[in-house]
Amino acid sequence: MTRTQARPLGKAAPPGARVVRSRSQRLSLRVDVRAVAVCVLVLAGTAGVGVLALGTGEYGISPADVVRTLLGNGSRRTDFVVGRLRLPRLLTGILVGAALGLSGALFQSLTRNPLGSPDIVGFTYGSATGGLLVVLVAGGSGGQIAVGAVGGGLGTAVLVYVLAWRHGVHGYRLVLVGIGVSALLQGVNAYLLAKARFAHAAQAMVWLNGSLNGRGWHDVRPAAIGLLLVLPLVALAAGGLRVLEMGDDLAGGLGVSVQRTRLAVLVLATAACAVATAAAGPIPFVALIAPQLARRLTRAPGPNLAAATCTGALLVVTADFAAQRIHETAQLPVGVVTAVIGGFYLGLLLRRQRRAGRI
Repeated sequence: MTRTQARPLGKAAPPGARVVRSRSQRLSLRVDVRAVAVCVLVLAGTAGVGVLALGTGEYGISPADVVRTLLGNGSRRTDFVVGRLRLPRLLTGILVGAALGLSGALFQSLTRNPLGSPDIVGFTYGSATGGLLVVLVAGGSGGQIAVGAVGGGLGTAVLVYVLAWRHGVHGYRLVLVGIGVSALLQGVNAYLLAKARFAHAAQAMVWLNGSLNGRGWHDVRPAAIGLLLVLPLVALAAGGLRVLEMGDDLAGGLGVSVQRTRLAVLVLATAACAVATAAAGPIPFVALIAPQLARRLTRAPGPNLAAATCTGALLVVTADFAAQRIHETAQLPVGVVTAVIGGFYLGLLLRRQRRAGRI
């Protein structure tokens, strides 16, 4: 087993970065210390909010008892409340937020545009259309909705990619075509709801609002499996994505297949978005906000995939914790809270882009 050494980078390296090399010097890995610290702190914040969420409700549990229960030392009552009722909801929220943060980081890096998120480009609505067709036309539920959402998201990605193709696919063209497809899909979703039976439409509306209410272990497993399948593939594509951010000409000169890499990243970003939508319905603006917060925290260029993934999890868990306590008698869908926050953030982002002369 080889030992590793941590050495500072040379003058060309960003401040705070270190290189970990094997003793033989054949293998090396650059580690951004600040990015790692941000991920650790964000994960700690997610764990803290999670402990509070697991302990609050009609049956209150102290944080210490929540930790004991998670470690297997709780009472029968706390085991039931935490393990059976509340923990699946929390884990689903973490997985959904992580998938949305990852998807948003991939889209924004791919398009080199802060507006390049699955909400804006329309892939979230494509996943919603696929899920709606399963609910309203086929009368399916559970895993069938998940399959429909994934299929709808990937189908939308193919459609946007084909329509945006013109001697290749470029960021702004992809965003503009995606906005048009998004508007079309919103009309399709409204038509499906208008023609559906009342009971089916009510079920579909609950799902469309993006909610973690009533989530159980049967919702955690598909989301976990989907994310575990996407993450290794994203890790393989991350190197090409980082080079692609330097520009198509330079990336091509360095031996990167530009269009093939762009298509692979587009499919992976859509798959991550579809996993989240299948588990909890469309939760807006998390994919837009998480990557930009991650970039501000790490102060590092590049896709910041790990930090964006962790930040997305924190955003969804915190928004769901707030959604459960805003109203005294009813639990709001988490999508309502993220939509309000995201609307304000989008307004600020557009104002900043306008002042910079980019729109």
